[in-house]
Amino acid sequence: MTIQEASSQADWDSFLASQPYSPFLQSWTMGEVYRDIGEEPVRLEMRENDQLVGICQAIIVPARRGKHLAVPYGPVVSTVNNSQLTINLLVDELKKVAKDNGCTFIRLSPFWPKDNSITIPNTKHSPLHLLAEHIWYLPLITSNTIEGEHSSPLLEGEGSGVRSNKTRTEEDILKSMRQNHRNLIRRAEREDIEVIASTDPNKDIEEFFWLYDETRKRHHFVPYPNNFIRSQVKRFAERNECTLYLAKYQNEVLAASVHMHLGGETSYHHGASTHKYPKLPASYALQWRAIKDALSRGDHMFNFWGISPEGARNPTSPFRLRRARHPFAGVRTFKTGFGGELLELVHCMDIPVSNKYYLTRAFETYRKWKRGF
Repeated sequence: MTIQEASSQADWDSFLASQPYSPFLQSWTMGEVYRDIGEEPVRLEMRENDQLVGICQAIIVPARRGKHLAVPYGPVVSTVNNSQLTINLLVDELKKVAKDNGCTFIRLSPFWPKDNSITIPNTKHSPLHLLAEHIWYLPLITSNTIEGEHSSPLLEGEGSGVRSNKTRTEEDILKSMRQNHRNLIRRAEREDIEVIASTDPNKDIEEFFWLYDETRKRHHFVPYPNNFIRSQVKRFAERNECTLYLAKYQNEVLAASVHMHLGGETSYHHGASTHKYPKLPASYALQWRAIKDALSRGDHMFNFWGISPEGARNPTSPFRLRRARHPFAGVRTFKTGFGGELLELVHCMDIPVSNKYYLTRAFETYRKWKRGF
């Protein structure tokens, strides 16, 4: 097993796209987005007999609370070679990178199911997690085996038997939705709400930003910086891996979203809307258009990204039970109403590299208590 710095974007992205999960945050292009905002990517690849068996994109984050090495939704390791030894060797290499760059700790947020059997040694439960750990996804294919049927493509590779995948139909997906969602999608059609895929996303992203600011104020969340989103759209759109959708009513933009496409997955990454016409279901029409486009591309999964844990409350709720507050509580009903399944990921974890980490940990523990989640 050798671990070395990666040099081929084609090899990197091809490997990522071939895995059961292909989180675009681990894509080569995403590393360039981080570079655009002043955070340097470090790309490590794992090879066995010259065969690529794993990748790990880490980001050097010069945060005021403590410079650290962040691994967003990584590492990504082949299920064939996903051994404890492979992970241990990778951690040793990450520690070297962290020390060489003056980082006080490594923060890993693997896109691994909660019941994953592989562990990362010498980690501490992170006080904060910056990425969603409760993922809501909509399978776009059905996987059939001689033992029975599975609705989820994520079950590929489990068990035995002959498998054949079948793309779901629009009618099938509509039937699996909550009745209220089906009604609102049909109502949007009657109200002549038009959803378009921008042909000039670098220009039209400005339409998104004014809606994004209104949405931030309405739902009280910490937004991504505009320069970060602008770089994402620019770099992914030029590779046909990003779509900016605009939902219009009488030529006025009511909702907008940014969807990423990689490895047969469509991810709903950013969304925004106005409350000017609260009874017009523009956001429902927008997501339905994105789902239909994903079906047309032959994608196997539509990823709605994060939702709140069961029972969590919106931080703007008048019932402010501290331990129940969660920023995704307000979108849980919206996302789950389209049908789908829950994927719980392992919790974010830290590897201390310096004793200065414990100052950061104390600050973040207080911040977690204050935020209530």
